[in-house]
Amino acid sequence: MSSSHGTFVWYELMTTDTKAAENFYHNVIGWDAKDAGMPGVQYTLLSANGTQVAGLMELPKAASEAGARSGWNGYVAVDDVDARATQFEKAGGHIHRAPDDIPGVGRFAMVSDPQGAVLALFKGAPGSEAPPAASATPGYGGWRELQAAEWQAAFAFYADLFGWTKAEAVDMGPMGVYQIFAIDGEMIGGMMTKPEAVPAPFWLYYFNIDAIEAAKTRVEARGGKIVNGPHQVPGGSWIVHCLDPQGAMFALVGPRL
Repeated sequence: MSSSHGTFVWYELMTTDTKAAENFYHNVIGWDAKDAGMPGVQYTLLSANGTQVAGLMELPKAASEAGARSGWNGYVAVDDVDARATQFEKAGGHIHRAPDDIPGVGRFAMVSDPQGAVLALFKGAPGSEAPPAASATPGYGGWRELQAAEWQAAFAFYADLFGWTKAEAVDMGPMGVYQIFAIDGEMIGGMMTKPEAVPAPFWLYYFNIDAIEAAKTRVEARGGKIVNGPHQVPGGSWIVHCLDPQGAMFALVGPRL
């Protein structure tokens, strides 16, 4: 994991069936899986070409019974987890899990922004950083998208916390503006005001694949569902929004070959 402040460095799936999810994503994205070997915790590491890029673990039964669903979460690197978690709370957000250590890995906290979108804050332990991959490397996170209750307020919040800056703003007509954001000049994601049909704000994570049509076919063949797409986006890439067999939403991005 990298620790560059304001960048997304890890992705984590909480799911009702870890083995089924492991097999699904191996077949769709190509991730290899292995147990993390953490005492008392069943946690699976997912790797692309030998580099760990994501993890998965079982959604606790109590959380499931309380209404929680399978879903992906993103980890954003910060300079100080405790200070940034406090800043989240003071700015109107919420701390869902107080800052805590993962021995030998780093420190993290689970938070939500003032509009309710959840993500994690993370700072790696010394020596835990991996060199960043090219933004289009297959198997890696390639884009992050916030469906906000109101994107302008959301952007101001994250810009103050993470140092994100505005890049291109795309006019989507009746759907409003899609604001691309950047860190250190590199475009890493976008945000928009969610459609009324979307019940609550959330982050959607896009994973790179080498061919969008073939990946779409693999999603459907392995029991997943296509929610939207494929369709082309500015810059020439193609995207598709999906649900895995346990109902977790994710997206794929890549060329149409």
